Amino acid sequence: MVWRALNSPSRPDTEPAASRPDVTVAVTRGAVRVFRGLGYVALAEVTLPNARRADLMAISPRGELFIAEVKSSVEDFRVDRKWRDYLDFCDRFAFAVAPEFPQDILPEEPGLLVCDGFGGALVRDAPLSPLPGSRRKALTIAFARLAALRASGVMAVALEI
Repeated sequence: MVWRALNSPSRPDTEPAASRPDVTVAVTRGAVRVFRGLGYVALAEVTLPNARRADLMAISPRGELFIAEVKSSVEDFRVDRKWRDYLDFCDRFAFAVAPEFPQDILPEEPGLLVCDGFGGALVRDAPLSPLPGSRRKALTIAFARLAALRASGVMAVALEI
């Protein structure tokens, strides 16, 4: 293995752009940390009853459900317009993006998390739209069961309601 000095002429002046999967992992990690700071606990890759997959679903100590849709690039946002399909399954919804993401292209209605691999911030509050009690109960039980299955080593990804 050959090690080069940081100031070596063969080293490019700029770091290569992160790949979409790397950005997704970093933003997801940061969003989980933001949720934890807000008092929520989160699960990644949660399949909802409408067969959509939420990138992150979090629950507060009071049982409030919050879904975050991670967008790793402008292209990812433009080709994936299904975010409204999540609204019937959460009390709050937000996009989670990297700091370099052009925020002005996102809709104004949802909340906004700006995150990197180390943390982030809720820069636009996600409006509260309370779920009906029966749906909240079903989703909360399914969330708990999914968390328990994952904790026991079962790789389940679907909420069965």
